[in-house]
Amino acid sequence: MNAASPTHADILPWRAWWGLAGCAAFIGLVLALGPYSDGFSIGPDRGPFWYYWQRSDANAWSRVSAWLPYCLHQFAVWYLIARARRERPRYVAGLHPLNVWALGVNAFFMLLHIVQTKFFYDGLAQDVHEATSFGSVALMLFMILVMENRRRGMFFGRPMPLMETAGEALRRYHGYYFSWAIIYTFWYHPVEITGGHIAGYAYMSLLLLQSSLFFTRFHVNRVWTAILEFLWCVHGAIIAGFIMSPGQMQFWSSFLFGGLAVFLITQLHGMGLSRRAKLLVAAPIVASMATFYALYPALLSGLPKQPMVLYGGAIVVAAVIFVLARVGRALVPAPARRDAAATPR
Repeated sequence: MNAASPTHADILPWRAWWGLAGCAAFIGLVLALGPYSDGFSIGPDRGPFWYYWQRSDANAWSRVSAWLPYCLHQFAVWYLIARARRERPRYVAGLHPLNVWALGVNAFFMLLHIVQTKFFYDGLAQDVHEATSFGSVALMLFMILVMENRRRGMFFGRPMPLMETAGEALRRYHGYYFSWAIIYTFWYHPVEITGGHIAGYAYMSLLLLQSSLFFTRFHVNRVWTAILEFLWCVHGAIIAGFIMSPGQMQFWSSFLFGGLAVFLITQLHGMGLSRRAKLLVAAPIVASMATFYALYPALLSGLPKQPMVLYGGAIVVAAVIFVLARVGRALVPAPARRDAAATPR
């Protein structure tokens, strides 16, 4: 029996709450072992797009302590993804052996990052701009919109046909980029126990869990994936709420209600719900948004910002991939393309 057709004995049991419990345990451990910055000097805040939580006396050893495990973590997961693509196992309601390896690798490096922060309090932020961390996850969300366009549509269940070429490419190869965006962002920050950091690490732990479940039915569960998408906006709202002055609501409300608008326009229509169920889900969301903007009408101008960024980004990503695909077809002879298509992925 080859790897593409695993025996029943190869499939290990899995329950969704096990993974959620593991993520909760990770956050509990982060809280239990804090604080983390005691004994380290942190430099002054240099304004917007400056990541504040950096030790001011970083040295070669502290940098190696972050970059080396990050690289090992990244290449280990890439190797497992490549193995899974080569073996092409079927989607199952359990775990393949490679999923167990992926869960173990991610869990090991998540724990290692806690230890590394306690001893060195350093992350990739010492050497790379904060925009790279934020942008890597934002680009991942653009790609998800393109990739899911065929299944759930872009606007109220209606797909954009022009995105199909890009969507097909992303469905085949998205795992490599998504794993990079998640692992890079995870190691960008030192572990901390501020509200923003805890929200971020909770979200990262869920994404690492999702990235470990490739070729399983859990990985493609419609409700689960829609929740993960939407949580980015919740996370953004929490971050904006913690870093802004008290009483200011324009940024967190833009993230939260803009994210809810995208959920209603796009993500809700990929969850397999009936029209009645969609109305039951949408009604309280629309009511809460209407109530908020009736109370704070001046903030209504911020509502379209998140949808404009997400849909605009998705269109740009689709256009770039479409152009690259056309260039690739022009450069690669047709027989070579057919041979590549016949090779197991």
